[in-house]
Amino acid sequence: MSKEFKGKLFVFSAPSGSGKTTIVRHLLAQERFNLEFSISATSRTPRGEEVDGKDYYFISAEEFKQKIKNDEFLEWEEVYRDNFYGTLKTEVERIWALKKHVIFDIDVVGGLRIKKKFPDETLAVFVKPPSVDELKIRLKKRSTESEDKINMRIAKASVELATAPQFDKIIKNYDLSVALQEAEDLVDEFLGLQKVTSQEEE
Repeated sequence: MSKEFKGKLFVFSAPSGSGKTTIVRHLLAQERFNLEFSISATSRTPRGEEVDGKDYYFISAEEFKQKIKNDEFLEWEEVYRDNFYGTLKTEVERIWALKKHVIFDIDVVGGLRIKKKFPDETLAVFVKPPSVDELKIRLKKRSTESEDKINMRIAKASVELATAPQFDKIIKNYDLSVALQEAEDLVDEFLGLQKVTSQEEE
């Protein structure tokens, strides 16, 4: 890893449909945070208008397995059979070379592994949905996956929700505007950018 600039790592994890991607995009738009999105590698095929090198690094399952053997990942997981996701070590190096902090939109297993590898530099945040029923409604609204796949995600969500206490912070995404403000406050605090109070101004 780069020795010149060691930025912070912001991990946002949650079951699919919890709203973590919306929160991450909002934080990326806040220039004061100096954040860059960590692009995950995956062996799945692109969905909709996803772009290689922007949304994900799309690689074959065979290539993914080879990179695992070569120890090229910070973390990786076989989510479903031959359906891999992971964070390449070169991705964090790329972002730190830009002198930016890294933000991850990542599943709970990967998020906790990054926290374990960089305990002091990482703020791990779990985004909690209002309920599993609400998750199912959100996933159905996406219309990107089959009923079977949605049911698999819901089953996985119940397991993922149990990991919430292992994260540094939990954001309950019942009201998006409140969740976005909470996320901003957490990043502000971790970067030491808390807004100057009127007392300090005097």
